[in-house]
Order: sequence, then structure tokens, then C-alpha cells
Amino acid sequence: MVDIPVKVKLPFLWGRAVFNKNRWSRINLVVGPNGSGKTLLVDAIAKQFSEHGYSIKFLRADRGNDEQSIAILQENEAIRQKVQTVLSSMFGKTIIFKKQDDGRFIPVVENRAWNVEYNLQEVECHGLREIITLLVTLYANTGNTCLVFDEPELHLHPQFQQFFAEELRRVSSRHPRRVFFIITHSPFFIDLRFPEELMGVIVCHTNREPTHIESIGKKDEELFRRFLPRFNTYHKQFFFSDNQIFVEGYTDQQMFSSLLPYIHTERGVAGTGIIDVGGKDELGVFCKVCALLGTDSRIITDLDSLFGGKLRDVFCSDERAALWLDKQSDKQMPFYRSIFTPKELTHKITLEKLIYRLERYLSVTGRELCALHEKIPLPHEIAILSEKLFALDQKHAQAENIDTFKTVVLQGVIAEGALQIQMENTLSPETAESLPLMRNLFSLILAGAAAASVYILPRGCIEHYYTQSEVRYMPVTAKDRLFHAERENLLTADEESVREDYRELIEILESACTR
Repeated sequence: MVDIPVKVKLPFLWGRAVFNKNRWSRINLVVGPNGSGKTLLVDAIAKQFSEHGYSIKFLRADRGNDEQSIAILQENEAIRQKVQTVLSSMFGKTIIFKKQDDGRFIPVVENRAWNVEYNLQEVECHGLREIITLLVTLYANTGNTCLVFDEPELHLHPQFQQFFAEELRRVSSRHPRRVFFIITHSPFFIDLRFPEELMGVIVCHTNREPTHIESIGKKDEELFRRFLPRFNTYHKQFFFSDNQIFVEGYTDQQMFSSLLPYIHTERGVAGTGIIDVGGKDELGVFCKVCALLGTDSRIITDLDSLFGGKLRDVFCSDERAALWLDKQSDKQMPFYRSIFTPKELTHKITLEKLIYRLERYLSVTGRELCALHEKIPLPHEIAILSEKLFALDQKHAQAENIDTFKTVVLQGVIAEGALQIQMENTLSPETAESLPLMRNLFSLILAGAAAASVYILPRGCIEHYYTQSEVRYMPVTAKDRLFHAERENLLTADEESVREDYRELIEILESACTR
């Protein structure tokens, strides 16, 4: 890390806000949407690096034909030989630079087997010119240099982008006095291998100052160390837009992506993407990374996220949820008095505290529903619910502590129609009286989580919103088969049917898209 205090003001982009950063990685990645001021920011940073003794080389996006690079190739045989070797390896052909009658050096392909050679610039033009310019700039600028590459991905195949990112890392490790800035829209340049490298990411935003991670605590460092190996190119989309929405799995991703055209927001859905991260705990890690980077992440998750995992820890500790609850305090105090003791009310009401209280209610209700299993006859809907809970109870020791058990009980508590009536008539009077309290508590928790940009599917998981199959409780089996039938319906149904059949999902998605 390099310690250079930098302060940047760009009032026409960020108003009165100021960008401050003191510690710099050897490779710094500047990312964000178009028009967020990435190049202007790095221009200002480079000037302040210059004041600290760094020579600046800024390879801009509008570079065109770089005559300076050609001149270096002509004058410096060592660099010319190195670029020849790299190009031959990249293109799988023997490539050399040959001097022309006018004194220029041009790349030529030699095919000795067929005694053929041709000018590579004329046949394979744009990408080759780009990679030559990048390599010459990388190899030629030595010493105490600050090198800026603006959109190095231009005209480059993804494999060549990955190659240059790797070459950049290799050169950086050999020359620790150099500092690199990469302004990019390409996920292939987000090459993060160690937690501390996240401190080299600067995220630019629309209408607010850039954000970054100044330091990483030991707990987060361990979390990121396990996370980064699973952090693939697809996931890295969130670095380039504040409009990304994270979901647990590919079925959620496909369903919500198909529903994006049906939402109505002031800004529409331009730039919005749905990214599946591969599990509930992964959602928690992405949420944590976004919080540290200052990126406005939105998450849509299953109901069982309330009852454990990293995501619950993250949104319960989010200051936005805390502020929302503070604003609700006076309004909700009569309700709080009905579920908390006077002693408990002497302490601050938090989202975590509300969830704990809900879990206590669910434990009592779940035990009673399990005990109903042997009672004959039972109302039909109660019998199905009791049977499900009994099966979970037989499978798990202390089932009431299992996320799935709590989720199933809650699905029964918030149910409407026949089950709601049967619950009120079948459960003990005390438990039946607590049902409205649990529903109110659940609504409050959902709203608190939404304040932290976490949107919980109230019915359970995506399968509970399917129209082509009936899914009652969690866990859900044969998900893949159910999904393909539902996807086929969603893609072939007319617009009016989609809006009606998936109204609840569209409303949740609209909430996540609206900032």
C-alpha cells in the first residue's frame, strides 16, 4: 500500500461532497456507470500523485493510433522483443516487428511451413493495435510512475482482457514503486484475489461522491478470504451499476429477469440486472461487500432468511433499518407494550429484537401445532400444516430451532382464508390470541428489512408464487421441474395474464427497483 493523502472536489458532479482517500493499492480499479465521473476523478488523483513525485502516464480511451508506442518499439529493442514474444503466445502465431522502407516497424505474421507472411495490422487490426499500445505502455514506463489505463478493454476479446490483467499483476509485483489505475467497465479486470485488494476498488456513482473501503477488519477479512474464490465474472456486474438486485439462485434470477419489463418506475429499469449468488449465506457476503464499498445493493430473498445466516446479521445491523425503527417508535409503542415487558422496553427496540420475539411466538405455536398431529379428526388445512411440522420434528432434534421449522409455522400464521379461520378455532385461546400479534410483528419486520434494501418473499420462496403448480410449505422438492414448467408459462402468457398472475412478485420487484 502507498500512503498519499488525496482530496478531490467535483461540485458539478457531487455537490459539496468531497472524495478523500489516503491509502492506495499498487493496482487501483475505478468502476461505476457511464457518466459518473471516473476519468475526471482519476485526472484529479493523478495530479496529486504528481505533486508527490510521481511521473504520470495517462493512456486515455480516445487514444486512436498511438504513434508514441510505435516510436518506442522502433527505439527499444528489449521492449520490442518482449512484445513480440507476448504477441506470438497470445495469437498462437510467430509474430515479429519488421522495419519498412519508411522506417516504421510493423507486426508481421510468419508462416514458415507455407512460406507466407502478412501484415497483422492490416488483417487483424483493432484488437492488435490496442494490445500493442497497452503492452508497450506497461513495459516502457518504469521507476516512480503512476500509470493510468482508461478502458483497456476496448477492442479486446475477453481472453485478452484477462491476459492483460494478469500481465499487469505480474509487472506490478516486480515493480512495487509503480502505481496503476484501471478505469474500466469490464468484469474481466476485476481481478481480486486477496481481501486487502478490495481496498483498491473505487466505486463512482451517479450524483454522489465515489466510495471505497479504507480498511478491512479481521472478521471481514476472514469472510472475504472465503468469498473471493467463489466471486466469478458474472457476479462482478454489481461494480458497474447501482441498479443491481441480488437473489439466491438461478430460478429466482430467471423469474425476476423475465418480470423486469412489467414494472413501472420513474426511471424505468435501464441498467438494472438480477444477479444470482448461489445461496442465502452468499447474499449476506454480497450485502456486506456492497455496504463497505458504498454500493446501493438491493436483495430479494426467501422467508427463511429471517431466522439465521449472514444476511440476517447484515440487515439487522444496517443503520437504515435502525433509523426506520426509530422513526416508528412513537407510533408503534402501544404495540410494543403488548409484546414486550416494561423492563424490555427500557432498552432500544432493534430489528434483531423484533425477530427474536417473533421466534419465541413461533416456537410456542409450532409446538402446539405438532401436538395436534395425533388429534383426530383435524380440519383439512390444519392437518396438512401439522403433518409437515411433525415430519420436521421427527427429522430434527429441537426442531423449533431449525430455520425451516420456524418458516413453516410462520407460513401457517400469515395464511389467509380457510387456514386462518381453522388456526383461530383449533389452537388454544392464548395461542390464537397471539396470531394477530405475530402478523403485525411480521409486517413490521418486513418493513424494517426493506428499509435496509432487503426484500423478503412473504410466502416463503419463489416456488410459492408459481401458477402452474401448488407448493404449500418449505422445503420445496423437484425445484428444477417446477421451474421449467413455470418459465414456459411466463414466457408464453400474454401481458395481462402475467400482470395478474405474478402481481405480488412484480410489486416486490418494483419496490427493489425504486430508490
